[in-house]
Amino acid sequence: MKKGVSILAIFMLVAVLLTACNIQRIGKDNVYIEVIEPTETKEDSLDGGELITRYIYKQKAFDEEGESVDVEFSAGRELRQGAYLMLYLRNNNEVTSYDEVTWDDIPNAAQVELENYYSEN
Repeated sequence: MKKGVSILAIFMLVAVLLTACNIQRIGKDNVYIEVIEPTETKEDSLDGGELITRYIYKQKAFDEEGESVDVEFSAGRELRQGAYLMLYLRNNNEVTSYDEVTWDDIPNAAQVELENYYSEN
């Protein structure tokens, strides 16, 4: 009986951890951007005929050492211009997810590069 309860408790713990974790973010590299205007929009139709718009962003991002990487990602809504995002990357520049962050959340080297890049452009 105790063994069965222990196994059930472990199973429930694993299930809770899996549902609370976003697999798209675990073990990924992070880079930082300031949101600009979308570089393009794409309209797709769903099976039911409903149209959805995807907003495509292509821009430079900076890692915690200040190194730049070109990224492209999409969002289901137009993102707030001037907001800061932490992007989650796999394979060097493939964006899997993102979170909005504050300026203070961005590492110093990335802050310097963001300031320089956006003051020039």
